[in-house]
Amino acid sequence: MALKIGSEDKKKVAIAGVLTVIVIALGWNVFSSYFGGETTPPPEAPAQVVSTTGAPSHEAAVKTGASMASLDPTLHPEWMAAAESLRYTGAGRNIFSMSSAPEQMEQAKGPVRPSAAAAAAMQPQGPPPPPPIDLKFFGYESKQGVKRAFLLHGDDVYIASEGDVVDHRYKVVSIQPFSIQINDLPFNNTQSLPLIQN
Repeated sequence: MALKIGSEDKKKVAIAGVLTVIVIALGWNVFSSYFGGETTPPPEAPAQVVSTTGAPSHEAAVKTGASMASLDPTLHPEWMAAAESLRYTGAGRNIFSMSSAPEQMEQAKGPVRPSAAAAAAMQPQGPPPPPPIDLKFFGYESKQGVKRAFLLHGDDVYIASEGDVVDHRYKVVSIQPFSIQINDLPFNNTQSLPLIQN
């Protein structure tokens, strides 16, 4: 069996040869710049000053170049000594000095924490009292030994006998002609409500 070299496809061989030449040329250029080839410094960009009219001004470019040339890079110790001799004259503490005196703080006018007696006086003693029952007793009736009271809660009117629960919260304990006993079920608190005359 004979080995084919690829000469039958002449286009592929030609492209491979051209690419090989290009790679060798690029490699030679890179290696020659690293190993002693001539290097030319990049050209300096000219300083261009644009005038307010939008066109470059030759006089402004000359003035800019002259002012840059007149800068003096030498140190001036007398200027530095004058800057170092400045003293801070503010009213507060100098934050740039470690040896400056701290600012005087205002003294407290009272104890920071209250005493044990004052703290105990501020604490509520025992549980809070139960809220007042907000029903109004404005009348009753008694028929055949059964007493029924007329109660008002906001805009709602309730008619209840002894043992009934009003508004899912208040239980009627006893009904008297001039007062009624109501138990507030959530707080287990019984209060007497007087009869209100219209």
